[in-house]
Amino acid sequence: MVQLARFARFPLGHFPTALEPMDRLTARVRERHPEAPRLWIKRDDCTGLATGGNKTRKLEFLVGEAVQQGADVLITQGATQSNHARQTAAAAAKAGMECKLLLEKRQVRDEEYELSGNVLLDDLLGAEIVDRLPAGSNMQEAMELLADGLRAAGRTPYVIPGGGSNELGAVGYVACAQELESAPVVVDWVVHGTGSTGTQAGLVAGLRAMNSPARVLGISVRQPAAVQIDAVLGLAERTAALIGAEGAVAREHVAVDDRWVGEGYGVPTESMLEAVRLVASTEGILLDPVYSGKGFAGLLGNIADGTFAESDNVVFLHTGGSASLFGYRSAFERH
Repeated sequence: MVQLARFARFPLGHFPTALEPMDRLTARVRERHPEAPRLWIKRDDCTGLATGGNKTRKLEFLVGEAVQQGADVLITQGATQSNHARQTAAAAAKAGMECKLLLEKRQVRDEEYELSGNVLLDDLLGAEIVDRLPAGSNMQEAMELLADGLRAAGRTPYVIPGGGSNELGAVGYVACAQELESAPVVVDWVVHGTGSTGTQAGLVAGLRAMNSPARVLGISVRQPAAVQIDAVLGLAERTAALIGAEGAVAREHVAVDDRWVGEGYGVPTESMLEAVRLVASTEGILLDPVYSGKGFAGLLGNIADGTFAESDNVVFLHTGGSASLFGYRSAFERH
């Protein structure tokens, strides 16, 4: 096992998260695809921080460093219905810090999208939405400008990149890889929605550092596979170096399927809407419309393509985000 004790860590979540069989869903899928693998779900939607989600793992390490540095305010950015922004707001509340958010208008929807779901929770958690910037804005630059102003006022800000996805944040998913490696079943595949890259990079770095045969398949939710692979690979290499496993990761270890993005990040697709309803109606589990819904649609598509063997144990990593469903009510009503 890779030793993570040397990293500062602020306790935020309930770990290890459960690994549950999806027996009813497996049976349903096998009605159409008899050679489908056995499906499992890793419940990172149940990390416990303000409805949970994958960013909690990253934030334990990022907030740990912020505390070490004496920070009194966390700054981060994301799309309007950002799960990461909501979890950062909750982490700041738990750590006794202020939280300032910059939200990017990556798409224009309706009033529910702009004000409900994660946006409502951001407010309840005490975060300040400093600005809502147009799509394509340089969000990192905007955060640094905000941080400079706070420093000039005598504050100590800590800037967290979008999705918490730098090498320190990705260490959170090295920890998840350790949980999967010690699971009571042999994990052959881990499938999840991949966006800001930190989750996939941490999984790949962690599994490779342990010489695990488990493979990771990221279902892209925002950009072409070639671009996503480059981004994941770069972060996975840096994460591996950070945990003392430099050279463990190669390009062949990074797999991305970009067929399920649709018209763009956060834009509903028929396959996502169907996947969310299927998992809800068979397993009583709520996916989200931006990440896990498209991720699970990609998992189903790969089952249809014969990517997995019948004997495989395929784990879907649920990255959380069900709060954002409330911002997409009109899409589900139309569907």
